Amino acid sequence: MSRVYDMIREPIGTCEPRPAICIDPASPVSDAIALMKRHSTGCVLVEAERRLVGIFTERDVLFRVAGAGRDAATTPVAAVMTPDPETLTMRDELAWVLNLMAVGGFRHVPIVDDDGRAVAVVSMQRIVERLVECFPKTVLTLPPRPGANISHTREGA
Repeated sequence: MSRVYDMIREPIGTCEPRPAICIDPASPVSDAIALMKRHSTGCVLVEAERRLVGIFTERDVLFRVAGAGRDAATTPVAAVMTPDPETLTMRDELAWVLNLMAVGGFRHVPIVDDDGRAVAVVSMQRIVERLVECFPKTVLTLPPRPGANISHTREGA
């Protein structure tokens, strides 16, 4: 079989997802944004009584907070999070992460334990990094494109 096929059949745990960064739903959005900045991540998971109840992402900041004219200091995360997000476990195959990202349009997929507690997050960035690991020589040693102005910042701008 191909390297990619073998990779997507591996359990999620093999791609070393980032540990979950969690926040209480009553916390202000400004606290969630500060956590995202501090941990250089695009989302925080929202937990109540040690159970995952939502996810708050950069898109939520853009569309549900800033784009809606809400005050980040006074708006609770619960008012602008995505409730009851799709989740997977560390035992699920990476193919399921790809499915959720492709079909659901998600950039982040929460990983929970058997009790529904958030343990990690798989990001689209991590999936791309994992794919590159399958073809390091092919991808990482490409010659520069003439005239290409490739930025090396996180957002590519």
